[in-house]
Amino acid sequence: MEFPQSPAGLRTTPSWLLNQAASHATRLIGEGFAAHDLRGYHYRLLAALAEDGPASQADLGRRCGIDRSDVVAAINDLAGRGLVVRAPDPADRRRNVISLTDAGADEARRMGQTVDRVQRDLLAPLSTSEGEQLTRLLTRLLEHHSRH
Repeated sequence: MEFPQSPAGLRTTPSWLLNQAASHATRLIGEGFAAHDLRGYHYRLLAALAEDGPASQADLGRRCGIDRSDVVAAINDLAGRGLVVRAPDPADRRRNVISLTDAGADEARRMGQTVDRVQRDLLAPLSTSEGEQLTRLLTRLLEHHSRH
């Protein structure tokens, strides 16, 4: 295994390897989403709405880990494309509730298919069981470090 311009001491460190793999994953998913003319935060919002139904902008931002100002910009973009609608919350007129349109649900599904394809591309050198094991191990790492 040879990595260009990488000191030998780094090539066996998990942190460096994870960082390099994450860089490749980020590039692959970015290229995949570019085919939709959308970005990762758009998908996070669409997927959250598809999974959990309408939500306030603030709740969406918290659930998706997106800053409030970025949520507003992303929702404006999605609304401009006819993928979501923003309406006043009947229970609190100061809040907006965001809902998927039929076109938004279709786009969320297509983007989900892109995510699936990217995962297959990313994990191509691994067997199915190795890919599942990697996912379990990464999940365990993230759960541990998220608690601290």
